[in-house]
Amino acid sequence: MNKKLAIGILILLFGFQSFLLKTNASEVNKEYDYKSAEFKEVASQFMCTCGCGQDHYACDMAGCKNTESFKEDLVEMLNKGMDKDEIREYYVQTLGEEILSAPEKKGFSLTAWVLPFVALGGAGTGVFFLVRKWTRRPGEVEVSEVEGTLKDEVEEEIISSMIEEERKKYL
Repeated sequence: MNKKLAIGILILLFGFQSFLLKTNASEVNKEYDYKSAEFKEVASQFMCTCGCGQDHYACDMAGCKNTESFKEDLVEMLNKGMDKDEIREYYVQTLGEEILSAPEKKGFSLTAWVLPFVALGGAGTGVFFLVRKWTRRPGEVEVSEVEGTLKDEVEEEIISSMIEEERKKYL
């Protein structure tokens, strides 16, 4: 029984290994062009330098030679077997972080993108409390303080009337 189980497991492992080798080989031999999903994913992470404000995949400026040569380079890199991250690192090292359409999610870039929103939220909260303080009238008392004062006055009046009644009984 154990021998059959071991043989079955070996057959499954070899079958899975051959499946992985076939899928890896098909990915390596794949030819990329401008219409492939992988090309779109890679090209859309870089901003065009012609001034249109779009990424290289979406740039449609008439006569934009930057995008044409950039797309050719990207297809060539993809066909050589470079993946998305390797191409990204290459262009960040060559052209700097300004080429990226979205900032890196680490270090100073993350701080530079998040800090303005944090400061805006803090300033908004501060302005809210400041305006709330300014609009409150000087004689105005909060509701909880008024309720507490009224309860004390009522209790005091009840106690004093009880004391008065008791005093009348004995005097």
